[in-house]
Amino acid sequence: MLSDPLYDFISERKHLIWYVKDYRALNEESVVEAVLNYGNWDDVQKLIGILGMEKVAQIFRKQINRPRKNYRPEVSHYFSLYFNKYATHA
Repeated sequence: MLSDPLYDFISERKHLIWYVKDYRALNEESVVEAVLNYGNWDDVQKLIGILGMEKVAQIFRKQINRPRKNYRPEVSHYFSLYFNKYATHA
């Protein structure tokens, strides 16, 4: 279940998660994936402001190490470089 700030953030960006009706039922991982894949830079920065750089990086790294990845290759590459530079390794 999402925190109130994260719920408010994603409910204002319905175009990022158009396939869900109940935004409260989402988890942080789903929001991070949608924002990094489909959001703009402002969306990414707001997400980091809500969850923190380390938390977003931790979720992203966990997701890209799974056998089935939902990130586009260019997104995965970019954010791997970005989080390696700006977030410490957990």
